[in-house]
Amino acid sequence: ITICNMENFDPVGIHTGDSIVVAPSQTLTDKEYHMLRTAALKIIRALGVEGGCNVQFALHPESLEYVVIEVNPRVSRSSALASKATGYPIAKVAAKIAVGLGLDEIKNPVTGTTTALFEPSLDYVVVKIPRWPFDKFALANRRLGTQMKATGEVMAIERTFEAALLKAVRSLEIGVTGLWLPEFAGQSNEELLAALDQGDDRRLFLLAELSRDYTPEQLAERTGIDRWFLVKIRRIIQIQERLMREGLSRAALYEAKRAGVSDAQIATLTGLDEEDVRRRRREWGIRPVYKMVDTCAAEFESTTPYFYSTYEREDEAEPSDRPKVVVLGSGPIRIGQGIEFDYSAVHAVWALREAGLETITINNNPETVSTDFNTADRLYFEPLVAEDVLNVIEKEQPLGVIAQFGGQTAINLVGPLHRAGVRILGTAPEDVDRAEDRELFDRLLAELGLPRPPGGTATSLEGALAVAERVGYPVVVRPSYVLGGRAMEIVYSPDELR
Repeated sequence: ITICNMENFDPVGIHTGDSIVVAPSQTLTDKEYHMLRTAALKIIRALGVEGGCNVQFALHPESLEYVVIEVNPRVSRSSALASKATGYPIAKVAAKIAVGLGLDEIKNPVTGTTTALFEPSLDYVVVKIPRWPFDKFALANRRLGTQMKATGEVMAIERTFEAALLKAVRSLEIGVTGLWLPEFAGQSNEELLAALDQGDDRRLFLLAELSRDYTPEQLAERTGIDRWFLVKIRRIIQIQERLMREGLSRAALYEAKRAGVSDAQIATLTGLDEEDVRRRRREWGIRPVYKMVDTCAAEFESTTPYFYSTYEREDEAEPSDRPKVVVLGSGPIRIGQGIEFDYSAVHAVWALREAGLETITINNNPETVSTDFNTADRLYFEPLVAEDVLNVIEKEQPLGVIAQFGGQTAINLVGPLHRAGVRILGTAPEDVDRAEDRELFDRLLAELGLPRPPGGTATSLEGALAVAERVGYPVVVRPSYVLGGRAMEIVYSPDELR
């Protein structure tokens, strides 16, 4: 059986690990889809594959000509993505097949009633966006090609492509709340087109910027990206332009939330602050509901508490009245923030379960164990930003939140959650601040009389030069609230520091 068909947003020539991926495919005709599905099944029969196998095709956009790019008979990152996208545990089922069971003998652990022989059907859209390390390697060649450069990825689930795309963008933790990069402000169309032709990791944001003045057809011609995706990106921009033009009405806010626009982005577009937008949204009764990932498009009763948010009517997440704790995951894998944080979060969940508490995980990384639907009692596949996390907390009403195992991602949420009145379990918010803020930590070490290398904090170039002069070159320059060497430089002279 086929578990999941996925489509690359980018044309052939960009490694699938560096491409935005959408499941199920959105631009294939029925004929194209069945042609490729049949070919995949014929290939694995001819090869005698038992268990999981990932078959990747390149399809000509104007004809039915296709080529096989790879046949990967192992559990890969694509299989992890397919598992999380459908809720079908590929590795687990493959292991049972390896010991001799047939698909009809394996119970589907998601529904608890059907067998593993049922092909998953999706009543939602999944978008994966790679996470690149160019924030750490500022001078690296950003151009994408057949050699993969991403260190990790995020996944988002929603009812439409637009909403899933925007959810994935704000999960990336690159300091953006929507399809807008500050570095493109004030650039001419010629400069933007030249950057687009480079084919680097900023392509999605360039397309959004250019879709104000160019048609989807023109951009499709230039990039080889299917027109369907470009029409959807144009729609997001139109919704945002309407907000800028008309301001915040109930109808405009509801349309924006349906399309996945974040409160923070709406605040920027309308000149309000995020708290104002959240308050109005609540007053107008515009709240997310939660749908279940159940592998069968709600055709059968499902026992799996695996949820995603959307702005629709019917809610499928009925909270229990048991005492519960939220454990924040660690988001996408990047250099300096690896799976050790996910490992810690999973152990926190296990310890809480042993203590008799209901556990809730919020995370957005398809590669990790915390996002296996059976690790915690309830899994919410959501961006790890204040808006989405607060929505889940409002829904579930937990005793508190554990943030200290999720690395920098979760630590950065301690402040906003604390200010919103959420109880932070474990290390207190003021102590988190004391450990993360370099100046406060330096003060603490001085109070305790602990030896430390000389240093100082500066908020201006003059201040930084003075501190460096006092400390003596070479110096390490490093901001507060970062892990793993991001935005850190070793500097040998005043000129370099400038």
